[in-house]
Amino acid sequence: MTTASAHPTGPVPAGTEQQKETGREQPSAAAKLALLVASGATFLAVLDTTVVNIAFSDLRADFPDASLSQLTWVVTSYTVVFAALLAVAGRVADVIGRKKLFLWSTGVFIVASLLSGVATGVPMLIASRALQGVGAAGLIPSALGLVLQHTPAARRQVAIGIWGAVGSMAAAVGPSLGGLLVDVWSWRSVFLINLPIGLAIVAGAAKLTADAPSGRKLPDPVGTLILALGVGGVVFGVTQGTEWGWGSGRVLGLLIGGAVLFAVALLLSKRHSAPALELDLWRSRAFAATNVTSLLFGAAMYSYLLSSLLFLNAVWGYSELKAGLAVTPGAFAAAVGATIVGRRVGPASQWAAVAVGSALFGASCAAMYLLLDTEKQYAAVWLPIGILAGIGIGAALTAISNAATASLPPERFASGTGLLMTTRQIGGALGIAALAAILERHSVLDDEGYLQVFLACAIGAAAAAVAAPAIRSRSVQNT
Repeated sequence: MTTASAHPTGPVPAGTEQQKETGREQPSAAAKLALLVASGATFLAVLDTTVVNIAFSDLRADFPDASLSQLTWVVTSYTVVFAALLAVAGRVADVIGRKKLFLWSTGVFIVASLLSGVATGVPMLIASRALQGVGAAGLIPSALGLVLQHTPAARRQVAIGIWGAVGSMAAAVGPSLGGLLVDVWSWRSVFLINLPIGLAIVAGAAKLTADAPSGRKLPDPVGTLILALGVGGVVFGVTQGTEWGWGSGRVLGLLIGGAVLFAVALLLSKRHSAPALELDLWRSRAFAATNVTSLLFGAAMYSYLLSSLLFLNAVWGYSELKAGLAVTPGAFAAAVGATIVGRRVGPASQWAAVAVGSALFGASCAAMYLLLDTEKQYAAVWLPIGILAGIGIGAALTAISNAATASLPPERFASGTGLLMTTRQIGGALGIAALAAILERHSVLDDEGYLQVFLACAIGAAAAAVAAPAIRSRSVQNT
């Protein structure tokens, strides 16, 4: 299936007069190269949110003393750091230059991939994945900046559309590619494969013209650090709740301390001239509503993606490769759902697409809860439900992004997209943490734990569907 990255750049506008004119102007060699390297970087950043999921069984075999809660941090450490830094990375690119940040971020991502691939223990692997998250956070906005810088205005929407499609493709091939690599080599190969691709991206980006820094201030480093620690503390507390006990001092300290740090980060952002979070974007009620919906939907979706792979592997006994291939049709279905909404749904109807997509996804999760058991029923049950879930995911994610950016002025598009992706990633991290808390109460081979996760995903998706009409009422007020 896919991840919250169906459109990493946000919405892909369609049906405008500008799009009808884009085919008349051929892109320059620099524009093609910028799109190529940006798409390659986005492919890696999105791929690494899904490719690791399929390697959980292999990781448990290599690190038998590690609990499931610890292993989920191999995924969560990446998404938490990515979420915490994404919102400010765009302004950093403006300050030091997009090309410079892109090259530095790609270098960090390559080094972190190497360290992940040679990790000798779970702590080293988690730390390396967190460093990967730092690189990915810088890659996404700086890659967008390179595309916009080198692409003529008349072709920018087409270029952004291609970039978004690459994100969908990365999400689609992640499980199957991960399964193939793990099956043929080992879990280490899912990280080491980033090295040759990353080096090729650096070589291509080095040929692009450097942009001039804007002279703006760097985002508040103290606020950025406090924000990352706050988000990490809350998620870590949720993840360890079952293992340590929800009433234990360590869990309460993490939850309360994380919440306090997050509140401090918000206060600092409110008062600082270059805040870690641009809170003024939330003054748009439509933007605030889409972020709430994105948080709810992201939590349900990320939990569903990981639990699906774990169910196929642990309960039905599928190999990593077979499990990855089994969920791939749903991922391509998500790309179809995203394309339909991007091309067919107008601004006034985005809220309805969010509601329908969320409801379809939620109904699919509920069907899995009701119909799945230890008996293997892939063609009759899993495949049709997975395809419907994929369509719902693609439709909802695209509509959420379209609704959010429609509520913002064009000059705030990058900042708004960064915040929206931050909200989605935080929701995803919390969703995975909740998954770990549920599964820790059951045997790894017990289907009941996974079914309860599917039920929780259905509830989360239903909450997103219920919240969707708020986007409509507020969007009308802002038009």
